[in-house]
Parts: sequence; C-alpha cells; structure tokens
Amino acid sequence: MAILDEHTLEFISRSPEQTRRLGVRLGELLRGGELICLEGELGAGKTCLTQGVAAGWGVTGPVQSPTFIIIHEYHRPGDRQKLHHVDLYRMSGPAEAWALGLDDVWTSGDVCIIEWPERAQDILPGERLWIRLTALGETRRMLRVVAEGKCYHTLLQEFRRAAFGG
Repeated sequence: MAILDEHTLEFISRSPEQTRRLGVRLGELLRGGELICLEGELGAGKTCLTQGVAAGWGVTGPVQSPTFIIIHEYHRPGDRQKLHHVDLYRMSGPAEAWALGLDDVWTSGDVCIIEWPERAQDILPGERLWIRLTALGETRRMLRVVAEGKCYHTLLQEFRRAAFGG
C-alpha cells in the first residue's frame, strides 16, 4: 500500500477474490449518495470490485455488468435505498449520457457506481471517489483511489483503516 498524499491511495490486489474483499470493505462504509467511478480497460476488474462493493453494502443477489442495458438497480432487503450500477462503455460522450437522463441517477441520493466514467466526465459531479484499475498480469491489479471532495476524503480514510488497518 502506498499513500501518495492524503487524498490518494494506491495498492495491488493479487487476485479477483482479494479485489472483491476490498470492495466489500468499501461497500460496508457507504451510507447513501456516494458516487464511485471505476476507470480501467476491459478485464481490469471493475465489475469484480463492484460485486464486492454491492455485497458489502447489502445486496444479496448476483451482480452483473450492465454493459448492454447501461444500468442495473439493486436493493438491500428491508431498505428503500438503491445501488445503481452504470456502465458507460457504449456511450459516445457526455451529451448522450445527459440526453438519457443518467445525470439524475448519480445525483439521486442513492449509491452510484459508474464503469467507464471518463466517457461522461464533463457532466459528473466534482465530488466523488475515483478508482483507476490497471491489470498487472493475469490476476494482479493496481488500484489507485482518489478522493475528490471532503466527504470522499473521509470515506478514503475510513476505507484505508478498514482494509489495511491503522
């Protein structure tokens, strides 16, 4: 683990299972209204991390990539709050995402996880948790987490303690 500055954390996951476990730790900290942006090439582990976040947040069913339908919505048992899993891979740019009303999803007050956020970065809120996943081999992934905004700085500090101690 490397703490690059108080707003940035970098670490290596050595397996899909470890990536999911780190996602669970993050998901357990979410209270609602958070925006988590997952950037990375195909196969970098975005959906794997999302599955962990969803499990930690309380989703009990399977979590799959919404590549072909753009968005999946998940619920926790006994809760009205939702987790939106958005995939912008097929978006041509911010104008298309805006025309579809996707900006309403990430400002809804629910948890929102966006894969391929760079395709609509111009219309995303400035406050968010941005996670860049980079494949380092067959199973190893570098995760660089950047907290943008005060509440996300706090979330990053809580995640650092939950996932790595101290």
